[in-house]
Amino acid sequence: MNATSTVRILILASAALTCHGLAAAQDAAADDPHIPVLVVGGANNHDWEWTTPALARLLEASGRFRADVTTKPAEELAGLAASNRYRAFVLDYNGPRWGEAAEHAFLDAVRGGVGVAVIHAANNAFPGWVEYETMVGYLWREGTGHGRFHPFDVVVDDRDHPITKDLPDLRAHPDELYHRLVHMHDADIRILATAMSSKESGGSGEREPMILVSSFGKGRVFHTPLGHVWRNVPASRASWADPQFRQLVARGTEWAATGAVTIPPAFVTRLPDDEAAAGFRLLFDGKTTDGLRGYRKKGFPDKGWSIADGALTCAQGGGGGDIATVEQFGDFELRFQWRVAPGANSGVMCRVSEDKGASYETGAEFQVLDDAKHPDGRNPLTSAAALYGLCAPEGKELRPVGQYNDARIVLSGRHVEHWLNGVKVVDMEMVGPDWDAKLAASKFRTWDRFARNERGHIVFQDHGNDVAFRLIRIREL
Repeated sequence: MNATSTVRILILASAALTCHGLAAAQDAAADDPHIPVLVVGGANNHDWEWTTPALARLLEASGRFRADVTTKPAEELAGLAASNRYRAFVLDYNGPRWGEAAEHAFLDAVRGGVGVAVIHAANNAFPGWVEYETMVGYLWREGTGHGRFHPFDVVVDDRDHPITKDLPDLRAHPDELYHRLVHMHDADIRILATAMSSKESGGSGEREPMILVSSFGKGRVFHTPLGHVWRNVPASRASWADPQFRQLVARGTEWAATGAVTIPPAFVTRLPDDEAAAGFRLLFDGKTTDGLRGYRKKGFPDKGWSIADGALTCAQGGGGGDIATVEQFGDFELRFQWRVAPGANSGVMCRVSEDKGASYETGAEFQVLDDAKHPDGRNPLTSAAALYGLCAPEGKELRPVGQYNDARIVLSGRHVEHWLNGVKVVDMEMVGPDWDAKLAASKFRTWDRFARNERGHIVFQDHGNDVAFRLIRIREL
């Protein structure tokens, strides 16, 4: 939502909208292509005066929703044919019961197919309301707690759901981490993601549910305990500033409202804590081209390559040429993610010098490829993750085209390893009789500088196809 937009506040009891006004508003909404949702606030032991309008802004900023807000749900829901007006309720409420009329209308709407998104302390609400507790499934009840506000990783455990399909793990998300939520009434709940509640942070020492889904009648329910904001503690708003959280709430609400997810997952370029501790650093920050330039050129190409969604992206037929690191490296471990379009071809070359016309004349290549639709995929020596033309990968499992694969290249002296999606698929000594025989049988046999450099640039190939690289990080050995 832009700076001039305002959140629509609907309070029937104050006569802000009469029945006639509601009818007119409903007629106008019929022509609105956005998903209509109602954000429910008005009471909470957290800073609902900030989070409730922030929820509406978050949803509208995704471009997918039209968000109304009520701060008097006991009156609003009792007098509103919600099932005809809204596709989902987004709950930021933890206060008194709404009363029989409002609760009956709410349950009827959800049973009839209106979705529900439960955010953070909304899972604290309504002790003893059995239908609500069954709907939410895991709630803050006696024995529940949390440690200190701190950054933690939320790991997606179930990717066979529209909300979490292709969704990266949430890295270093700053928040409270609820532990020991109580599973109520044996509700049928599907847990999609969890986080480790560390004892060092005051937690349980166990993995705790962070993304949950269920159904209630025909209604779909999305629930996340994330999103803590404490009154008079502006620093706690960092939980909502995290684009990972914002995208999760938007995707979860879209699924609750429609059963599908069209909002793409946000990708944040952030070095994982364990890798930082191990000495890795980012080669590409996901935002700028600092540290990169064209192969044998002084600057970054002005065409062909761009940065999109945190990825270094090569356009089909863009003509930008290969991209090289400004720095040179000798022994190192390089980790990165790569994605190709159907039929696409690319690669990553290491220890490249710039005394030849092409980067592949000096640097051995990690092949990046769509095995199914590119001709090189028919030959194991030139298939994805191969040490191109020399050593075929073994035991590899490629992800579907369009999804990102995790890759590693480890170079130590004359020893090279290729890893794909957690599996070592190439393990080769680039010296000795076996290597000499492989070179002699390849097109590289007459290339006097091929794979001989002790140090050199890392190069990302422009092979004329649509390809993307992201989360590029390195540690020198």
